[in-house]
Amino acid sequence: MSRKLLVLCMAALMAMAALVAGCGGEQKAAESEKVLKVGVNADFAPFEFQDENGKEYQGFDMDLIRAVGEEMGYKVEINNLNFDGLIPALEAGNIDVCISGMTINEERKQKVNFSDPYYKSGLSIIVAKDNDSIKKFEDLKGKKVAVQIGTTSAAEVKKIEGVEVKEFNSSADTFMELRAKGVDAVVNDRPVNDYYIMKSGETNVKALPDLLTSEDYGIAVSKKNEELLNKVNDALRKLHENGKYDEIFTKWFGTTSK
Repeated sequence: MSRKLLVLCMAALMAMAALVAGCGGEQKAAESEKVLKVGVNADFAPFEFQDENGKEYQGFDMDLIRAVGEEMGYKVEINNLNFDGLIPALEAGNIDVCISGMTINEERKQKVNFSDPYYKSGLSIIVAKDNDSIKKFEDLKGKKVAVQIGTTSAAEVKKIEGVEVKEFNSSADTFMELRAKGVDAVVNDRPVNDYYIMKSGETNVKALPDLLTSEDYGIAVSKKNEELLNKVNDALRKLHENGKYDEIFTKWFGTTSK
């Protein structure tokens, strides 16, 4: 074998070795990357929704869970599901956590663990602007009310005697039904109602000041994963301490959380 051919062969072997090493390094990096699979129902503005192109997930919850993931050293992967399918998906191990304006209550705590509360909310009513017959929750008796299926809004309104409850897959659908005069009122979480009126510029409806409940939102985690729950709580605590939580809160609600 000539010297020139020998040199060429050695160069080729070195190039192949470098390529294999590079691929191995990339594979190892990919394998070591931690991914947090997050379940949401992206139709609950201002907490989670998609942009006008239907691609980017936006909202208070989305910014918060991405900040939580960053604190934990995880890449966040968003999975858009029906609200009533979130906990089953968590129990089945298809997602790691869910954050979707989910109220912490005893029924849900039987199935999942919740993080420390990250938002305080309550249920409020939206009616047509010229509707003077409904001023408080007791006035919903004998009325048709739109709610989102699987939510605390649905559960609480069903407790009111004489209410005809109409359940929809999304909060947006409840507002559409009110505009179409298919119902007398909509009951949703207060920030959702207020955000809808602000962003839509709707002038023919009004939000009533009466609140039915005081609720805490939490991040749901499988009961099988206590370690992940602790990591989420640690991340939430750090976000409060370093000011990032208030930064996100102000972005979506125009005021601090204090």
